[in-house]
Amino acid sequence: MSKIEIIGNEKCWIEDMAKQQLNSVGNLKDVIRAVGLPDLHPGKGPVGVAIETKDRIYPHLIGNDIGCGMRFIETGIPKRKYKKEKWIKTLEKINNLKEVSAISEYEEESPILNLGTIGGGNHFAEFQCLEKVYDNVEFQKLGFEADDIMLLIHCGSRGYGEEILREFLNYDGFEVDSEEAKRYMIKHDNALLWAKRNREVVGNKIMDYLGFSGERKMIIDCNHNFIEKREDTFIHRKGAVSSGQGAVIIPGSRGSLTYIVLPTNNKELSAYSLSHGAGRKWARGLCKSRLKDKYTKETIKETKIKSSVICHDSNLLYEEATEAYKNVDEIINCLIEYDLIKVIATMKPLLTFKG
Repeated sequence: MSKIEIIGNEKCWIEDMAKQQLNSVGNLKDVIRAVGLPDLHPGKGPVGVAIETKDRIYPHLIGNDIGCGMRFIETGIPKRKYKKEKWIKTLEKINNLKEVSAISEYEEESPILNLGTIGGGNHFAEFQCLEKVYDNVEFQKLGFEADDIMLLIHCGSRGYGEEILREFLNYDGFEVDSEEAKRYMIKHDNALLWAKRNREVVGNKIMDYLGFSGERKMIIDCNHNFIEKREDTFIHRKGAVSSGQGAVIIPGSRGSLTYIVLPTNNKELSAYSLSHGAGRKWARGLCKSRLKDKYTKETIKETKIKSSVICHDSNLLYEEATEAYKNVDEIINCLIEYDLIKVIATMKPLLTFKG
């Protein structure tokens, strides 16, 4: 097993820049392994990676959105009560969730200034319905009905993670027994907690705003950007989920299916990690010029699978177009081929809210 490797390098298209970034972090001091997953792509550093270290942590590998992740919620709404046009009309009245008030249920003061907000970039809240069940036994264990409307939320710790990164930004990292490392990990863990709470409040805001009450049951909640201590090593994940916590959810773009998968026992191969999504194919600055002649300002809000998008930022609509992302089916097939997952079910997007 090599120190620097890419799962699916020969199966999935991966940019040279992403490979160079992976090699660079793989050569940092005390790095044991640097694993790129099939959705590996370049960013400020490589995204779609698991970096395992010994005796040292690197806050910059996690980045500014500590705790960014996915929350998959059972809404309690049967599919027959989904009213597409009505929901679109209601949600289009707001630019973002800052405009929807919410009272924090937590005793502590929130370090997130606008708790219950999604943010920009690839973050979203998306209503989905079941497309197909592949493993009925594992599907039943998830605890939601085939007729349920589900809500998938992708967001993180918002400005709180940025604040923590600025305080601890050091490209040489910190020895794990140092005071700096200990203080970072305390704040890191707090950011994970509040990122999870932020996703919960986002879900409550949207459901309340649409006029639905009742219990919202969390089915899956998984982080993408975080450090996990494993025995005597530390796994830094940037755009990757842990394969040690049961079923995980891997979405594509807004115009493709979302996969619910179960990790296999073949976890060490991928540094106990799985892909977090499809991964970007195009840089954001290229998207509008490549797609402006293909769509109008209205048609870009509709997808080939008949789902709709609510977003008041026209540039973001282009940046987050389906074409800007890799094919999630290829990512999933690669993970299957390497015996890292089995598919439980697929979900189909109905309505995506960005803002």
